[in-house]
Amino acid sequence: FVGVVKSVIRAISPYVHVLDVTHDIAPHDVRAGALALARSAQYLNPGVVLGVVDPGAATDRRNIAIDVGDGASVLVGPDNGVLAPAVAMAGGAGRAVSLTNIDYQLEAPGATFDGRDVFAPAAAHLCNGVDLFELGEPVDADVLFPGMVPLPQIDDATVIAQALWTDRFGNVQLNVGPDDIPSTFGDMVELRMSAPADATGGTTRVATRTASFAEVASGAVGLVTDANGMLAIVMNQRSAADELGVDDGDQVVISPLDEDAGRVGEALPVSVDLTTR
Repeated sequence: FVGVVKSVIRAISPYVHVLDVTHDIAPHDVRAGALALARSAQYLNPGVVLGVVDPGAATDRRNIAIDVGDGASVLVGPDNGVLAPAVAMAGGAGRAVSLTNIDYQLEAPGATFDGRDVFAPAAAHLCNGVDLFELGEPVDADVLFPGMVPLPQIDDATVIAQALWTDRFGNVQLNVGPDDIPSTFGDMVELRMSAPADATGGTTRVATRTASFAEVASGAVGLVTDANGMLAIVMNQRSAADELGVDDGDQVVISPLDEDAGRVGEALPVSVDLTTR
């Protein structure tokens, strides 16, 4: 699929340079695609950005193109929320169109591959200098389908967060930043992780806030501010997601460590007497 999309772009705009952000989004996971695009937005070179995670292909959801940054870039994709967080990161939408002009699309034998037949041609024609409004009917940018990113619940006693994203190393990014954790919590906190349907159960561990992965003791759990400025649950050269049983969408409750409750899950030094008798 990816190769065909890129070939269509190259056929229409032979001199375009295509940079791949990622093709590792789980099938149908619109939120993960939206988060990946939003995280990348501030680092992407101005140009045309094609973002497609599209379980609603061949339905009545719109195909759209939106310019951002006073026209410096155009985002192209389905109007299902995958583009919305990146649009917000870029300062909001300018002009927006529904991609309805078939003169700038491929003739489709079936309606299920808009990446090939609608989005790739639109992106390529934009690279060739075709004006946005030539691609279809103008739409109100304020009524685009919003991206769904949950907000944490924060008070003096707990921070109720959500696991947003697990990278390929098993680090689990939360929807909270370092400044969202009250300073009274200290450097060691308690994490209680549970699936949405089991909010009272789950796994409880102690985590230490550190600046790097290497500072987390072997077998221990850490909270690190990652490259996107968000807190992530990590382990040193191990998958925190696998070892703690955390999935994207799980609830994570962060609270001050109860000193009387003991060091749950904390790695402690052990001495072994190897003296033979």
